[in-house]
Order: sequence, then C-alpha cells, then structure tokens
Amino acid sequence: MDNSSPPSPINPLPPVVVALFLVIVGIEVIFWAGANQLVGDPTSVSWRRDAILTYGFSADVLKQMWVLGQWPVEHLIRFVTYPFVHGAFTHAVFSGVILLAMGKMVAEVFGPWPMLAVFVASGIGGALGYTVFLDQPIVLFGAFPSVYGLIGAFTFILWRSLSLVGANQMRAFSLIGFLMGFQLLFVILFDAQSDWVADLSGFATGFLLSFVVAPGGWAALLDRLRKR
Repeated sequence: MDNSSPPSPINPLPPVVVALFLVIVGIEVIFWAGANQLVGDPTSVSWRRDAILTYGFSADVLKQMWVLGQWPVEHLIRFVTYPFVHGAFTHAVFSGVILLAMGKMVAEVFGPWPMLAVFVASGIGGALGYTVFLDQPIVLFGAFPSVYGLIGAFTFILWRSLSLVGANQMRAFSLIGFLMGFQLLFVILFDAQSDWVADLSGFATGFLLSFVVAPGGWAALLDRLRKR
C-alpha cells in the first residue's frame, strides 16, 4: 500500500522569498501596533514617520556625501533599508504581492541567491536613478524599485524564452509597458510624485543584471559578444 501523499498542485514558495515577505509584513505589523498604542509609549504613533526619515533613501543626503567625500554607514545603509519601510499598509501589501509572485518565478529559474541579488541590486539601482534623473527632496521608501527589478528579471526570462522559439522578443516588455503607462497616467491625473523613475531604474537594473546572474548567463553573454 502506497502511503505517500499526492504532490501539491502548488509549488512551495522559495524560503528567501518568504523571508523577504515576512520582514516587510513584520515591520508593517510593528507600525500598526505602535499606531494603535498596543506596544511602546506615546511616541510609538510616529514610528512609521521616524523609520522613513531614518531608513528611507534621501537623494539630498547622497549628494551631500558625494560633495564632502564622506560615506557614513548610517546613510549608506539606506540603499538597502528603504525597500522595507512603507508609507501605508496598502503600499506594503502591493509590494508584498508582487514580491511573492515575481520572486517565486525568478527564484525558481535563477536560484534563491541570484534572486536575492536582483532584489537588493535593483533597490540600489532604483535609488541611484532617483538621484541622477530627478531633483527631488522627497525621501524614497518602499519596495517597488526592488520588486520592479524582479519584474525586470522575469522580463529577461520571457525575452530569452521567446528568442528560443523565434518569437517577437518585444512581447516580453508588455508587462512593464503596461505598468509604466499606468503609473504615468496616475502622475498626470493626480499630480503624484515622480518616484516611478526609481521603479523604472530598478526594472532596468534587474533586467541587465539577469545577463550575469541567470544560469549560464555570463557565459552566454560572452558567447553572444564573440559572435558579433
């Protein structure tokens, strides 16, 4: 008699994706508990604001560090901490949902550590793009640049898959085209801030980094360059 359980119709999420999601959710729970005076003291209602000011990315601070030639750790760390601090519960939920969906697909193809590298590097790339292409004093926060980097990696997977079957590779960019169009429309209609530049920079970072971190990516890239 076979006592083995039937395979699950849903593949389990990679642990690295779950860990990132739990960090985002855990921080959000702390903010919620503080805002409702369930933990902490009377100042806990400002935990979210304080976290954004302390761990959010500031383009002005980066420019000042560049001018002074000084790179204190407490400011450099903002490159990797700002994706875990969100402005509201819904902001965190949207980021978490995209992280679970895109992170799962990228980790299953690239592996867990390359997926984590894309997430972190895309956050850094998004912050740099935010600094270079905008003159914004507004602090950057939230995981969108990092998860857009995962969308970039997913786009690379589609792009490479389409090339193998001789299909139009531009179809791989349909998702990012729709998302960017939606964000630009939102900016025009509601005069929202232009942090979409950070999202697009994160996407570009994730897509380009995929040439290196994808399985066989670096060798395949060198082979393609030699053929040219």
